[in-house]
Amino acid sequence: MNILISGASGLLGRALTRSLESAGHSVIKLSRKGDDTLPPCWDPANDFIDLGSKPFEVVIHLAGENISNGRWSTERKKKIMESRIKGTALLANALARSTVKPKVMITASAVGYYGNRGDAIMNESAASGGGFLAEVCREWEKAAESASNSGIRVVNTRFGMILSVHGGALEKMLTPFRMGLGGNIGSGRQYISWVSIDDVIGAMKFIIENDSISGPVNTVAPTPLTNREFTKILAGALHRPAFMTLPAFMARLIFGEMADELLLSSTRAVPRKLQEAGYRFQDPDLQGLFEKWFNK
Repeated sequence: MNILISGASGLLGRALTRSLESAGHSVIKLSRKGDDTLPPCWDPANDFIDLGSKPFEVVIHLAGENISNGRWSTERKKKIMESRIKGTALLANALARSTVKPKVMITASAVGYYGNRGDAIMNESAASGGGFLAEVCREWEKAAESASNSGIRVVNTRFGMILSVHGGALEKMLTPFRMGLGGNIGSGRQYISWVSIDDVIGAMKFIIENDSISGPVNTVAPTPLTNREFTKILAGALHRPAFMTLPAFMARLIFGEMADELLLSSTRAVPRKLQEAGYRFQDPDLQGLFEKWFNK
């Protein structure tokens, strides 16, 4: 198939591109517009998009401002919100106007949609929560409605923490944990909905092949863990102690509002739609995943 990907240069985009190409698909990257850039290209900030004349069977939309790079000032929050809403709406509207429409549009979202919900289990039917990230996710998903209204199957992949040894959150954790400086954040009771990058790629391929799947899809492992449990398993896999604790007040001093929504918030999401559709997880439990990666 011809598959268009936005955000192809990111951690997930690069890995997904390699996997799709190795499976024989043709991956076309939606590039940023430059003076000599050929379509497909775009410039969301200036409402420009040119998808060219070649049709795509699948569109995967991953582009968006990184939420964890720097404190959330008013300006930074605006960039995070606008990069997702404007880009998604621009692409969805262009696809809706296409003469030959793709069969499916997969758009990134996040389990931040549910907000801070303690130990309550969140499947795809759960209501959205409060907070900045929940608002971002609601508007992000809503921005793709024009594609859905035009008859395109739209899937909103609500990602948990994507784990990879080649980047992202886990890579940032490895150095302090290997130095014996790892530990709980806050109480350690907050839930982390995590997923291996291989399962994200596997789930996306599964979604492409299964026409019955649409709307929000929790793209998370079936075993969410508390911060305390996650810390213990990672430290054990690295054969290091994890005695340090980052108190909640200190996290807020360092990271500001971002601490409450990314580090201290509790979201216990489960992948009900994927499991009911028959997806088999490659990495269903964290201990098995870390043993595979760190104890070869």
